[in-house]
Amino acid sequence: MTNLVLHLSLTSPQRLWLLCLLILWGTLLFGGFLFGSDPEKRYRRMPMWTRMASSATLVVAGWSWWLFVQETEVGRYVLLIAIGMSFGFLGDLAMARLLPIGNRVAGGIASFGIGHIFYIAALVGFGNQAGLDDAAARWGSVAVWWLITLVGWWLIVFRGQKATPLHWAALPYALLLASTAGFATGLAVQEPSFVFLALGAALFLLSDLILAGELFSGLHFPYIGDVIWLTYGPGQMLIVYSIATMLN
Repeated sequence: MTNLVLHLSLTSPQRLWLLCLLILWGTLLFGGFLFGSDPEKRYRRMPMWTRMASSATLVVAGWSWWLFVQETEVGRYVLLIAIGMSFGFLGDLAMARLLPIGNRVAGGIASFGIGHIFYIAALVGFGNQAGLDDAAARWGSVAVWWLITLVGWWLIVFRGQKATPLHWAALPYALLLASTAGFATGLAVQEPSFVFLALGAALFLLSDLILAGELFSGLHFPYIGDVIWLTYGPGQMLIVYSIATMLN
């Protein structure tokens, strides 16, 4: 790792606070699955309130990270991640029909898409700042994830379907998520400590592909709603807590 990240440290109370938020997030997400109930529909065990609360907890964690490190070399990176997670939470509220918008899917795509623009800005900016900007690693990773996403969306969303404007709008959104995964992978290729960040971005993309299959092509299997959140939630957590890889 470059000297940039060797200067970052937290106080014991700050570490404890972030650890408590992480435990709370896990309790809400996985506890909602373990102790929730949906015996008839077999779609989702997690109650809405535990899902929304787990996402809100990551928003608090993101802004807590920024509060603690805003004056350091990685302050801009953490700020962009916190903003991205905040838009992700708005997307969750939209998809859960908790915001007064007409089309929850379009609203969710817009919110998540804006969030990923901030994620990408964070990843590219930090890579440039830390010297993790090898063109082959960065753009090669993006190209691989674009290819994976194009194949996945053709198989899950477009194949056998009559494409609507929403189908076509969702495609660039998926490629935007693939770009996040690509830039995160590019960092991980150059610095292995970022492998968890790359895993988080990949889980987010996987969750989106499953959700897209459900929304656009009728994909269904038992507890698909829980699978979506059990990939999406950890994905967001790994992105938000990626700053931990830079600590002393």
